[in-house]
Amino acid sequence: MADPNRPVTGYPAANANGHPPPPPNSNTSYPYAAPPPPPPNYYNPQQYYPAYQPDPQAVRRAIFLRRVLAIIIAVFIIIGTSFFITWLVLRPRLPEIRVDSLSVSNYNLSGYQLTANFQIGITVRNPNSKIKVDYDQVDAYVYSKDYRLAETSLAPFSQPKKNETSIRASEAAVNTYVDGDLVSDMNGQRSRSGRVNFNVRLLMSLRLKAGAWFSRRRYLKAFCGDLSVGIASNSSNGSLIGGPGQCNVGI
Repeated sequence: MADPNRPVTGYPAANANGHPPPPPNSNTSYPYAAPPPPPPNYYNPQQYYPAYQPDPQAVRRAIFLRRVLAIIIAVFIIIGTSFFITWLVLRPRLPEIRVDSLSVSNYNLSGYQLTANFQIGITVRNPNSKIKVDYDQVDAYVYSKDYRLAETSLAPFSQPKKNETSIRASEAAVNTYVDGDLVSDMNGQRSRSGRVNFNVRLLMSLRLKAGAWFSRRRYLKAFCGDLSVGIASNSSNGSLIGGPGQCNVGI
């Protein structure tokens, strides 16, 4: 049987008078090892680096650049909006061009050389009701397929609103070299149908004006294709067959 006077394990033994032992001296060291100090916070830059102070001059430069950029963007927006509004009001349209007449004289295709005189009647129409057109330079060319046969420059002219202007171009091919395949094609057309097909091309430098508004200089291209000129095998002269030919116009 267990001894009732034996102290219970885990509790300090009582004194002879039955009172518990006095508390330990406060000078006695803590019986357990003290926890280690926490490691330094390596992720806190303020622990190792002083607070960043921006350069006042750099801040002023950044603010100035942002303002300049904002002004540039605003100017572009204003200009673009004004051009868009102007376009909505004026609705500019490209000129309309047609070839009314094309005659050939002194036509002679011998060997690989062509000699001929071309007379071209052209009508240019300004379809705009609010815009005037100034043509600073007009160049006219005569082609057979992709081969240039003759060319000339015409005098500048102006067109009021809703106006049609007739111009004439005189061009000459003098011993112009013609490729062998083209010689065969032109001679074949003439012998089969008594006609030869030509193309007329125009290159124009123009400006649009409406009051104080005017556009920058633009280059207009016109292509008038498959213009048939009747040239009999026993003649060196011919004229346009089939009526006027409408031209394709583009910038």
